[in-house]
Amino acid sequence: MRLYCATGNAGKLREFRLAALQAPVEIDLLPRFRELPAAVEDGSTFAENAVKKALHYGRYADGPLFADDSGLEVDALGGAPGVYSARFSGPGATDESNNRLLLEKLRGVADRSARFVCAIALVDAGEVRGVWHGAVEGRILDAPRGGHGFGYDPLFYYEPFGCTFGEAGDEEKFAVSHRGQALRKMLEAVQG
Repeated sequence: MRLYCATGNAGKLREFRLAALQAPVEIDLLPRFRELPAAVEDGSTFAENAVKKALHYGRYADGPLFADDSGLEVDALGGAPGVYSARFSGPGATDESNNRLLLEKLRGVADRSARFVCAIALVDAGEVRGVWHGAVEGRILDAPRGGHGFGYDPLFYYEPFGCTFGEAGDEEKFAVSHRGQALRKMLEAVQG
């Protein structure tokens, strides 16, 4: 079985393909993805944005396509950056600028509890076939640690590992991550 994926994030695509190694599924980036007009992500939830992206890019796929929306929710910031995680520090945001802004906003804050959240939407022939969710709890450190992963991974401390997602290996992280949880649920559903 082949599923197309709509993402411009190389880190996400790498994680999605990890799942394909454990299932009889081939995950390919939607052909010419970077040439297509970008989907508008103006939903107020991860699920709304995942559905918007999947429906938008699904028109260009000759088979089932999935898209995700995921990010970081920090309790002390009222759930921010939330759906704005990738663009938290404004237009032209980078992982470094987003992490720097997060640390500035949490300076002196004792409660650093946070979670990564993911919603994955699958479409086929213009219809939404389902939306699957995943979440993983952790806390934000005072400084980045580790060179693995992407986004907020170097700041996200996961207690059961005793390290940040940035210090964990890709397969170790994917086994427990929000994205891994949601993707495994979707793959179980499509494989019947």
